[in-house]
Amino acid sequence: MSGGATMQPGELDGKVALVTGGTLGIGRAAAIALARQGASVVIVGTDRGHLGDALGEMRGMGLGIDGRLADVAVAAEVEAAVAWAVDRFGGLDILVNSAGIQRYGTVVDTSEELWDRVFDVNVKGMFLTAKHAIPHLRGRGGGSIVNVSSVQAFVALSGSAAYVASKGAINSLTRAMAQDHAKEGIRVNVVCPGSVDTPMLRWAADLFRGDLPVETLVESWGSAHPMGRMARADEVADVIAWLAGPRSSFVTGAAIPVDGGLLTTVAVALPPDEVEA
Repeated sequence: MSGGATMQPGELDGKVALVTGGTLGIGRAAAIALARQGASVVIVGTDRGHLGDALGEMRGMGLGIDGRLADVAVAAEVEAAVAWAVDRFGGLDILVNSAGIQRYGTVVDTSEELWDRVFDVNVKGMFLTAKHAIPHLRGRGGGSIVNVSSVQAFVALSGSAAYVASKGAINSLTRAMAQDHAKEGIRVNVVCPGSVDTPMLRWAADLFRGDLPVETLVESWGSAHPMGRMARADEVADVIAWLAGPRSSFVTGAAIPVDGGLLTTVAVALPPDEVEA
């Protein structure tokens, strides 16, 4: 859940937001953060059970949230979801693109089908949602789009070729959209998290843990960050909410790391005696 530390309640009153990947992880936390600031929110996901669980939790908080099933890689489903959100709440002001998948493999190991699926969800999905959402944002006099990328837009984890390439593409797409739509009052930014404790990360930890408990690997990955831990989803969500709201009114085309200092580090370290000197 979002701590709501970066904004005041009510800063998004009257705004309508669509959050893809809104049933789990960062997207779920972002939907809560936006709704807590007064926005009416529609979440989009592909799993009926996850959608039901998310809506139950959010409505239990008294938040103005609804949801719909859609695959962001399918144009007709995206178009229908955007139209449904507009009909449900009377317009659209904010788009958060948080839907994404992680898959592993080098370019040699990765099948063409897997490569296409990663790019269909992670990149084409953002293209399609923006394509259908921007006319509605334009009709409201502007708005904000926040894309969720990764520190792997800048650095690469070995054996993750398709994922790393997709995250670099997201950052480039963000810059292009920011340039194209700035004069329409539409701001487009991207957040680049480090390791975040989400179901997707724990799925990856289970995949690579070997004989270790999942929690041990999660803690090890967190300790690689200078802050000594990984992020909570709500910490990323608070940055998303700030970018969606009025306090970031002159910010567009920005790529903002939310990484506990991970991008400040290099793998090569000085010997301890040199550091002490």
